[in-house]
Amino acid sequence: MCDYTKGVQPNVCEPDIDTDAPEMQTFVVSDAFAGMRFDQVLVRLLPAYSRSRLQEWIGAGQISLNGIVATAKQKVWGGETIVVLPQIHPSEHQYQPEDISLDIVYEDDVLMVINKPVGLVVHPGSGNWNGTLLNALLHHAPELKTVPRAGIVHRLDKDTSGLLVVAKTIAAQTHLVRQLQARSVKREYLALVWGELRHGGTVDEPIDRHPVQRVKMAVVENGKHAVTHYQIEEIFLGCTLLRCRLETGRTHQIRVHLAHIKHPLVGDRVYLKGAQKCLPEFRMLLNGFPRQALHATRLALEHPGSGETMEWYAPLPQDMELLLQQLREIVSNFPISFSKSVRENG
Repeated sequence: MCDYTKGVQPNVCEPDIDTDAPEMQTFVVSDAFAGMRFDQVLVRLLPAYSRSRLQEWIGAGQISLNGIVATAKQKVWGGETIVVLPQIHPSEHQYQPEDISLDIVYEDDVLMVINKPVGLVVHPGSGNWNGTLLNALLHHAPELKTVPRAGIVHRLDKDTSGLLVVAKTIAAQTHLVRQLQARSVKREYLALVWGELRHGGTVDEPIDRHPVQRVKMAVVENGKHAVTHYQIEEIFLGCTLLRCRLETGRTHQIRVHLAHIKHPLVGDRVYLKGAQKCLPEFRMLLNGFPRQALHATRLALEHPGSGETMEWYAPLPQDMELLLQQLREIVSNFPISFSKSVRENG
């Protein structure tokens, strides 16, 4: 047990650890901490853990004060005994293989190309520590446990479908990352956006974390360089199908850039602000689409082994294809003169 009553600085004195139960740590509170909140003291005693993690342990009853469960705001006065029973956070577990079906478009000894379905998280993270593409990859190709992030070199959002490449060796991963950095990997997306665009264009605006809403990204003055090119594939009444080409690969880049030019993705609950102008027949259909209407349809790159340029295509998933069919049916029911008038007058 580490005695902090002798004036030793708490963050320098190492606690004793029971070798039979290495997870348990015991402290005696120094008088120097008198009057401080319990969670503030724990931050000083256990600097390796975040405040939020320590508060989770307090709430779960994994930290006791003089043998009883304490609250985060409870004051300490010196001399109390603290016993900590740390729990391994899911992010610190070795990721486990899981038998999850994969739509493999291409595979050889060096890489594989996956057509990711809607709803599949790419990499374990907060709230999604299992059931991810990474877990599926470890089951499909156990050798990926020796490759960082199981060979994943780029990501798609949970509710974005389509193509992504996975490296099967460290050398291939390094090669693919360098291609991404050199912007030689070609990635094209199909995106259904609100509003009728008249021509294609380019959005060249820096992106970084939103200054207030930290779960979102935003166009910010000192953000990271980001460029998205887009062209028109099909125009409907009140929405447009675009083909977007990424020059850079920032988080949420297409979603942020299209929202920035006032044409947010249909179904994007994060970046869609307010009601969009649209005929009633279309509004109900578009508002009912449950996810951002975005699909990674084309991927082209240099094969890390052969040096050959290779490319792959993935057709639209069923939900987006059905939505487009329904939009076309509605348009076909409008008189040509009325449809033309709407297109001309917005």
